[in-house]
Amino acid sequence: MSKEENGNIAKSSRFPHTYAILLAVVIIAAALSYIIPAGEFERIEVGGQTEVVPGSFSNVEQSPVTFFELFKAIPLGLIDGGEIIFYIFLVGGAFGVIRATGAIEAAIQKVMVTVQGNEKLMIPVVMFVFSLLGFTTGMAEEAIIFVPIGIVLATALGYDAMVGTAMVTLGAASGFIGGMLNPFTVGIAQEIAELTIFSGWEFRSVVYIFVLGAAVWYVMHYAKKVKKNPESSLIYDESQSGHVNFTEDIMDFGELKKRHIFILFTFFIGIVINIYGIFQHGWFLTELSANFFLVGIIAGLVGGMKINDIFDAFIEGMKLVVYGAIIVGFARAIVVVLESGVIIDTIIYSLSGILDYLPNTITALGMLVIQVIINFFIPSGSGQAVTTMPIMTPIADLQGIPRQIAVLAYQYGDAITNTIIPTSASLMGVLAVSGIPYIKWVKFVWKITMIWLIIAAAALVIATLLNIS
Repeated sequence: MSKEENGNIAKSSRFPHTYAILLAVVIIAAALSYIIPAGEFERIEVGGQTEVVPGSFSNVEQSPVTFFELFKAIPLGLIDGGEIIFYIFLVGGAFGVIRATGAIEAAIQKVMVTVQGNEKLMIPVVMFVFSLLGFTTGMAEEAIIFVPIGIVLATALGYDAMVGTAMVTLGAASGFIGGMLNPFTVGIAQEIAELTIFSGWEFRSVVYIFVLGAAVWYVMHYAKKVKKNPESSLIYDESQSGHVNFTEDIMDFGELKKRHIFILFTFFIGIVINIYGIFQHGWFLTELSANFFLVGIIAGLVGGMKINDIFDAFIEGMKLVVYGAIIVGFARAIVVVLESGVIIDTIIYSLSGILDYLPNTITALGMLVIQVIINFFIPSGSGQAVTTMPIMTPIADLQGIPRQIAVLAYQYGDAITNTIIPTSASLMGVLAVSGIPYIKWVKFVWKITMIWLIIAAAALVIATLLNIS
């Protein structure tokens, strides 16, 4: 993202910087170590999982976090989250190389040429493609670079920039919410919860179909209205004033060549290999990182790029995700402080006591609400996972709820509101690039956000009744 775009993001939101919010939470956590009584649960190994022993909580000697220890928590958090952070960097870098080859743009143009004359097909096809990237690679900030392409596609077919932006962002968001193979969210949360990585993907796949279907219907309904009457566009005034203006010829994206096809095939095979490695050989972040790095190098070489150009593109790709990557370390620092102050178990004990008299379905919904609230302050999926799952996992154990339910509540609570909260770097980046005012975007997206939350709530109730584990 350019400096100008970063400046636009800063101007378009008056909310405190996400890093400032996280540092404030770290400071509050340190202060609480002087106030909240220190305490610990006993823990035992059961079936390969470390579980809290119900009724074993006891107070221990107070261990307040000192002023300097508070700031040591930041580098310690970065170290603890290192595997996640570098995975994010390597995936972002690989994606930067693939994008630099022009293969994705050429493929999108091919799709558009194919559906021209039957414009209605473009919306579900494009949204489905980006949803695949959402649930396999965790596409978020990376979607920013494709928004101008989406807008050109949409406006060329008689829609508006809102449709073009929504096709890319809501498509990717649908897959991100589904999360079946998303290592940034489900993978990390399940690792912390000591569950088999990507277990429960069948149930998530069913929910994903409803999430994507709702998004496609919603965007198509709006697009049909704009096509019929351009003045009904939520950004009609901005379009007329030139504030939103993408009029490049669609053929400027370049022809889909054999090398582009091979690059996309390489990317697809890389994802297939990752899936095979996960389920057959227990691969996780280290192996997935190595494979994505290899895919990026191969894509660059096949694309005819010189080795220096490959790594220039790799660095550019990493720059795009640095905001979200370092958040992981800051978020992890919160847990470092809570553990150093020996108050994390006290918090778990207190929260669990509040939930003791509630049905499991209500507890699951309560977890969803908590995660939605936390997501406003920690919009990074991986950052939220490392912050909340160490607390939510033992709470699930104490309430007799499968850990998979806690992961689902986190997954939906984190992902759904990323499309509307002003603290989301990816959303504000998208709006800066598209030129769509934040208030206009909220007016467009709030209904589908509510529909998604209703789907998520229903999914959690069903998962709890079915005892999904």
